[in-house]
Amino acid sequence: MKISGVDIRPGNILEYEGGIWKVAKIQHTQPGKGGAYMQVEMKNLQDGRKTNVRFRSADTIERVRLDTKDFQYLYADGEDLVFMDKDTYEQIQLPADLIGDAAAFLTDGMDVTLEMWDEKPISVALPEQVEATIVEADAVVKGQTASSSYKPAILDNGVRVMVPPHIGSGTRILVDVYERTYIGKAG
Repeated sequence: MKISGVDIRPGNILEYEGGIWKVAKIQHTQPGKGGAYMQVEMKNLQDGRKTNVRFRSADTIERVRLDTKDFQYLYADGEDLVFMDKDTYEQIQLPADLIGDAAAFLTDGMDVTLEMWDEKPISVALPEQVEATIVEADAVVKGQTASSSYKPAILDNGVRVMVPPHIGSGTRILVDVYERTYIGKAG
């Protein structure tokens, strides 16, 4: 399916220069002179190369539809992660770098989606948001709670996020896995 250069979003899988690429980051830029463009950071899912490409709104690129299959994360085995097919109970080992920075949010028993291309797993998608517990957060500075300033906090998995001043240690929060941002308190 062809999409416009400005419709590219993080997580999209694109066919570019004969390879399969996953979009990591995008930045929409509108210079004072010339047309707007989308600066796209992509990672090749076959060999791990990274590249930055500019796509203008007039450019079209092929978005690849991958087959998806539900798996469950079991455990880490050195540099590899072990997943189990939820239908057949077969286990599969994949390199941790297939997930990237989001691997810090993996927990035992977490349901994930493997994206397959030609029957080969090329990407692991975690849930968009997860619950995590804050283990360390700076104290509130008097008078700072009225402004919309955020403070750093460290989660139980070691990830650092910015949270509102009223959130303290021990609080369960929802975190966006891919943006690493605070969404709200956990229900």
